[in-house]
Amino acid sequence: QVQLVESGGGLVQAGGSLTLSCASSVSIARINLMAWYRQRPGRKRELAAGISSSGSTNYAESVKGRFTISRDNDKNTMFLRMSSLKPEDTAVYYCNADFVDGIPYSDGFWGQGTQVTVSS
Repeated sequence: QVQLVESGGGLVQAGGSLTLSCASSVSIARINLMAWYRQRPGRKRELAAGISSSGSTNYAESVKGRFTISRDNDKNTMFLRMSSLKPEDTAVYYCNADFVDGIPYSDGFWGQGTQVTVSS
């Protein structure tokens, strides 16, 4: 079992920045894939950014160039640096982990989510 705890959400003005953190209960060196998903009001949950254990990253088109995903194995924490925030970035942001010790899970492990609200 992997427990994930997100933090860093809050209210920010458009154009501002926030950094989200996702702390893992296990060494993230054991986790092959980590990602940030978000669920905007009235929409399905969607992938915002992902990062592999090798450091490869991928981003949704809507956040490319504004968001940066990273992971710190020493701190067992994944981050999402969000800049140039827009009102449409308002969402609950969730941390996800999958392929733990090379084992895939049907839906991975999820954090409880952290609310990000961007005011215009």
